[in-house]
Amino acid sequence: MTKLSVNINKIATLRNSRGGDTPNVVQFAKDVQRFGAQGVTVHPRPDERHITYQDTRDLKPIVYTEFNVEGNPIKSFMDLVLEVKPTQVTLVPDAVDAITSNAGWNTIKHKEFLTEVISEFKTNGIRTSIFVDPVLDMVEGAKTTGTDRIELYTESFAHQYSMGNMEAIKPFVKAAELSNEIGLGVNAGHDLSLDNIKFFKDHIPGLLEVSIGHALISESLYLGIENVVQMYLQKLK
Repeated sequence: MTKLSVNINKIATLRNSRGGDTPNVVQFAKDVQRFGAQGVTVHPRPDERHITYQDTRDLKPIVYTEFNVEGNPIKSFMDLVLEVKPTQVTLVPDAVDAITSNAGWNTIKHKEFLTEVISEFKTNGIRTSIFVDPVLDMVEGAKTTGTDRIELYTESFAHQYSMGNMEAIKPFVKAAELSNEIGLGVNAGHDLSLDNIKFFKDHIPGLLEVSIGHALISESLYLGIENVVQMYLQKLK
């Protein structure tokens, strides 16, 4: 079964919009795990506009499933990850002012940098994953950095799928097949939803984990978080 990691950034966004501590991100992380999620994902950005660095520290003791921390490996982020030591760190090349992640790494251009960063994390026992587009050269480049996994950036699939283009899955299938061949684990995330997750999962060989936040939280406004987590788990079987 493909594991479901729930990205709880949007819970922090809601909290921060009012001030105070409601909804409480730690309690929410406890709840989604209790409802069956096999992981919790956070993406603390330098401006801390949603998940804060302190949230990441507070979550560490209560995440008993897999704790995945995403971000651009600037010094402050690296220091945080090395302090918290999550199960997995996912490296994302987002600009400081990016609204959301919008591209994968150029693993060839940034090979030396990524290799150095990944070596530091792996020395500290942290599994590493690199956010990449479904481009075979980038998958091969990821392998040379020493990463354990890649995370396929799925926005283009989700957009095309919503317009009825089933062919949009093909580059992701090829990227996953190559990853399996060269010994890289495959994760995926970005704009995956209840509408497209089963189709995606059924076509991607060896899909280990999906990280879903915006869609899952939005769907929960109508259907309830416990129900939505169960719906995702059913589709990921």
